[in-house]
Formats: sequence, C-alpha cells, structure tokens
Amino acid sequence: MSLQNNKSLGQHWLKDRSILDEIADEALLLDSDGVALDLQPECLEIGPGLGTLTSSLLRRFPKVTAVEFDPKLAHNLPNSFPGKNLTVINEDFLQFDLAKLTEPYVVAGNIPYYITKPIILKLLESAPKPKKIVLLIQKEVAERILEGPGKHTFLSLSVQNLAMVEAGILVPKRYFTPPPKVDSATLILTPRAEPLVSPAVLRFAKQGFSNPRKKLLKNLPYSQAKLDQAFSELCFDQNLRPSDLSHLEWEQLFQKVTQ
Repeated sequence: MSLQNNKSLGQHWLKDRSILDEIADEALLLDSDGVALDLQPECLEIGPGLGTLTSSLLRRFPKVTAVEFDPKLAHNLPNSFPGKNLTVINEDFLQFDLAKLTEPYVVAGNIPYYITKPIILKLLESAPKPKKIVLLIQKEVAERILEGPGKHTFLSLSVQNLAMVEAGILVPKRYFTPPPKVDSATLILTPRAEPLVSPAVLRFAKQGFSNPRKKLLKNLPYSQAKLDQAFSELCFDQNLRPSDLSHLEWEQLFQKVTQ
C-alpha cells in the first residue's frame, strides 16, 4: 500500500517483519512456565495504519479489532485481509468505548508519541481491563515509566500503581518510514486487579510532584510542624525529593499527615 503518512497524526510505518512478529509475540498470554496459551483472547489493536502489525496479530489471535483514526487507512485495511476475523473501527481511540469489548482481550499498538500518556491511562482505568498491553512508544518515555524509587516521576508512579510494567524490545528509528527523531521501545503492561494505593494517595502524591526538583517538604500543602512530625515518625530524611518515595511510602506519609 502506498498511502502517504499523515505527519499531524504522528504516523511512522514499521515494516520489518521480524520486529513486528516480536511485538505480536509479546502480546500473547503466557502460562506459568512462560509458554503461550493455546487459546488466546481477542486482540485490540490501536492505530493499525497500513496493517503491518495487524498481519502478525491475525496469525496469533482468533480475532483482531483495530481502531484507526485515519479514515482512508480504516477504509482500506479490511481489503488487505479478506476472509480474516478482523473488525476495523474508524474512530479516535481516546473516544472509543472499551465496554464494547465483552470478552477477555489484550492490546497491542504502535501509538503516536504525543498521546502516549492518555492512551495508557485510558486502558488501565477502563472496564473491562485488558489482560495485557503491549505498546510501541518513544524509548525515553518507556524508560521513564519503568523507573522505580529514586527516579520516580508522577507518570511512573501512576502507571505502576495500576499495572506491573516490563521492558520489551528496542526498535531503532531507522526501521521506520519515515524515520522519527527518536528510537522506540515496547512497554509491556499487566493491569493489576487492584491498585497499589488509593486514588486519594495518588492525588496526595501529585501534590508532592508539583515541583519535582524541590525537596518534598517544600511541595506539600501542610504545616511545617505536621510534616516534620510525620517525617520523624516515619524516619524519612528531610532531604527526600518526590522521586525517592515508593507507593507504600507515599501511603504511609499520606496517613500520617491526614490523620
């Protein structure tokens, strides 16, 4: 297919079959020994574009539902896979109602960099939740989401609160047409049955990240005496920055200053 990419939609075509197959393999559900299950669920693909990843997904999953924003691409995609169990929906994924998916499903997609965060949070806050999510995103963003205490951002804290995160494969920019300015990587997310901390704790943490470079004590809207007491009781160093705390430590601090 020779359709021209739409720069405003962040379209970069990935056509290397071995890489596409690796991404599709990452989306498979595995048993306790790490072997792909014989019976796989439906796969929801975000932004199928020319259908290069769709092709790999259709060989692994019994059904693929592809949500494509570009009307020309959405119109042409079914013609590339006659007789396959493929449903193409021409819609903005951020407006797509995930409740339409009544059976268990996994998610895969090469998504535009500029809407990475809202797509991830939509999937993790959805009902029903996907069993697994594999997204090809900007490498630096994937690395930030994978960070732990000491290098946490509010994004990594938010995502890890709702899902277990793993690093997937690295995809250098030269494999895309046209090449983007940065390398990409897959991020593998397994949604949690329950979040690590409550929404109230996460809102509290967001206050703490209001100025990430400042000491945490300077960011929280509580009296110095209250904060000093909480830090002392928890044996927290007063030089801590927001990036240093784990989910459990945020919860402990929240309970101390709000009790």
